[in-house]
Amino acid sequence: MRILYSLLSIFALATAAPAFADSPAPNQVVQSLVDDLGKTMDKHRAELAKDREGLIKVIDQIVLPHFDIDYASILVLGQNARTATPEQRARFARAMYNSITHRYAEGLLKYTEGRVRVLPQQGELNDKRTLVRTQVVLDDGKLVPVDYAFRKTTQGDWKAYDVIIEGISYVTNYRNQVAEEIQKSSLDALTSRLENQGAKALESMDSEGIKK
Repeated sequence: MRILYSLLSIFALATAAPAFADSPAPNQVVQSLVDDLGKTMDKHRAELAKDREGLIKVIDQIVLPHFDIDYASILVLGQNARTATPEQRARFARAMYNSITHRYAEGLLKYTEGRVRVLPQQGELNDKRTLVRTQVVLDDGKLVPVDYAFRKTTQGDWKAYDVIIEGISYVTNYRNQVAEEIQKSSLDALTSRLENQGAKALESMDSEGIKK
């Protein structure tokens, strides 16, 4: 269960890609993402188990284009985003993404097709924000409700910025932790800790057998 939840956290923290002329609907974005992940892992699981950089690259290529790390990181920073410089915000966004991605990348090795069921769109599609509802199938068959919050960017394409697991928003939950740590130290100190955490996670992956 922890691996699946950690994987969902990775989904919530990727960055935006260039828009296309005919941007797919949010439900289509999520369905395409989970399908591509399932097929990639089923085909390359054995080789990726020995290739740390390849595993991270899978996330960057498949997951990362559908999410907006910049917008998500501003929401996570909350009021602290107002006093941060653009450089500090950008550094924090990258550190947050790398920390979670590197820490939980190996969870992808247990991801299989059919783990995530994308539910039909309910009602009319809002032209600015919407939720994509899914169900995650755990090993014991239990279904866990997971919603992806999407917004339409100024370029006209849909990007996800939050994940709500069993009613708990990842952004809101993480924002509370971030605010407390910044109050005790500083944004720069928090960012440095996240950067170190990501580096240590890579070392841990090596020591557990996921090597370059």
